[in-house]
Amino acid sequence: MLEQDTFALTDPQELRSLIRGHGWAILITAADDGPVVSHLPVLLDRDGSGGDTSDDAGGMPALVGHLARADAELHRLGERKVTVVIQGPHGYVSPSMYEATPYVPTWNYVVAHLHGQPDILDADATYDVLRRTVDHFETARPEPWRLDSVTPYAQSIAAHTTGFRLTPTRVVAKHKLSQDKPHDVAARVADALAGDDPHRNPELAHAMRKVQVPRD
Repeated sequence: MLEQDTFALTDPQELRSLIRGHGWAILITAADDGPVVSHLPVLLDRDGSGGDTSDDAGGMPALVGHLARADAELHRLGERKVTVVIQGPHGYVSPSMYEATPYVPTWNYVVAHLHGQPDILDADATYDVLRRTVDHFETARPEPWRLDSVTPYAQSIAAHTTGFRLTPTRVVAKHKLSQDKPHDVAARVADALAGDDPHRNPELAHAMRKVQVPRD
C-alpha cells in the first residue's frame, strides 16, 4: 500500500477500533524463497490493568496473536520482520450511486498494515492469548463459551501453538471513503450502501458517514 497523505488514517483510537472490530488478520513474512502468508486472529495487547497498550513511539496499538507452531516455524517467527494486515469495511462503489457525472467505479476501504518484529510468548502467555481470543469472539453470544470449560483438552492443543506480541515500529493505514467527493455526492453513496442497493454494505456506509464533513 502506497504511503501517501491522502486518506491516511493516523488516529490511534480509530486504529484500535479497527483492530477490535476486524480481528481476522493476515501475517506476512519475507522469506528467502518468497513470502510466507498466514491467516489468523489477533487482539489488541493489554496492560496489567486490562487496558489496551500501545508502543512508546506515537501511541500506535500493539497486537497479540497465535498460530500453529508448524506455521510459526515456516515464518521463522521472532527472527524476521513481519507485516500484519487488518482489513476493515470495504466494498465496490458503482458510478450510479453518485447520481452525478462524470464518475467511474471505485473501491472504498479501511485497512492497516502494522510492521515490526514480533516477540515469541512463553507457554503461559500463549495460553492467555488463546483464552482472551475465545472471550473476545464469544462476547456477543447470550451464553459465552469459555476455554476453561475444557482446560485439559485446551492445554494439550495449546502445546502445539505459538503466541506472539507485535509492537509495531511502523503503521501505514488508510480509510478511502469518498472524502475527495462533494459532500452531497458522498452522502448519496453512503445512503445507497445503507439501503437496498445490490451492493448493500451497511458497515462501509457507517464508516463513510464518520468521515463526511459538509463543505461550504
